[in-house]
Amino acid sequence: MSEIFKGSFTQQEPIPEEGIEAAIAVMRTGRLHRYNLAEGELGEVAHLEQEFAAAMGAKYCLAVASGGYAMGCALRALGVKPGDKVLTNAFTLAPVPGAIASVGAVPIFVGVTERLTIDLEDLAAKADQADVLMLSHMRGHLADMDALMALCDSKGIRVIEDCAHTMGARWKGRLSGTDGIIGCYSTQTYKHMNSGEGGLLITDDAEVAARAIMLSGSYMLFERHVAAPPPEAFAEIKYQTPNVSGRMDHLRAAILRPQLARLESQCEAWNARYRAVEAGISGTAGLTVVWRPEEEHYVGSSIQFLLLDWSDAAVADVLARCAARGVELKWFGGAEPKGFTSRYDSWRYAPSAPMPKSDRILKGVVDMRLPLTFSLADCELIARIIKAEVSAVFQAAE
Repeated sequence: MSEIFKGSFTQQEPIPEEGIEAAIAVMRTGRLHRYNLAEGELGEVAHLEQEFAAAMGAKYCLAVASGGYAMGCALRALGVKPGDKVLTNAFTLAPVPGAIASVGAVPIFVGVTERLTIDLEDLAAKADQADVLMLSHMRGHLADMDALMALCDSKGIRVIEDCAHTMGARWKGRLSGTDGIIGCYSTQTYKHMNSGEGGLLITDDAEVAARAIMLSGSYMLFERHVAAPPPEAFAEIKYQTPNVSGRMDHLRAAILRPQLARLESQCEAWNARYRAVEAGISGTAGLTVVWRPEEEHYVGSSIQFLLLDWSDAAVADVLARCAARGVELKWFGGAEPKGFTSRYDSWRYAPSAPMPKSDRILKGVVDMRLPLTFSLADCELIARIIKAEVSAVFQAAE
């Protein structure tokens, strides 16, 4: 009899008890707004910013309403204006081009490699079209950051890192989000810290940090930020920067602080699950496991594999067969965007030319979440199911 997986791919771990207690304490005060503080009180949001900046090794941090807001705020803080062009990955999720479109800018999509990272050859070919790159570390895959930054520095391209899937990941020991001028993170439910919605922005640039704080809606209360540049950095910026309100509140910050304290151990737990699935599906005929270089210390909260050059019907058959056995797979090759899966050619507000090399790769990308509510035994079972169903469809097609 065929094995069946009975777990949920959307069930996250509970919020730590310390976070629940801190959130209740905030609610008892009624002071949820980040600037609504008692005399001498720093507040949960300012504490979170201070702790996150320290954890990431950054000078400045701003906590905001979402990862998408963090990216839009970063673009505005760099002076991106309506009509400007911004380079970004063809393989990413909708909030990335959405952030670019939100400031009236135009995405220029850059191709993807079989490592599921940005294509540096294509980036070099398009480098003269924009002076900002919104680099999406999509699904936790880090490009060669040495080569990427050398290219961008030589071309005068400022890099914003979208680290929604790489909080705690490293390239050659450097934390994701610290190579570019700005790093943006998400704390949406399915990310590495969970506050339902939320985001964080880090930078070492005092002027950028001051602009971002003013943009977030600080109402001239910037002196209440501790992970921020000194007051003199705001001297002129405070008169020139619009309020595009997107602050984080104390309730979400209270939930996040205990999660930040255990981020490293959580990342290792994800990686153990990733490796269990990776080992189980390796060697499956017709299935390509995504290669991870030694320089990359990833966070495996999801896993991807490629069904390169498969027909739509064959991929759909694999997805249906796995679903019948309780394994929920997402496919980036479908003709229509579905759920969290969409591609550069899905976003009709951002027209683009076809990229045949990238289209072939995107057509084969299959994606699966790995929540920490899964045990290692669960992951081994899931891998056996995927291997069996991919093998059955591949053999039938030969």
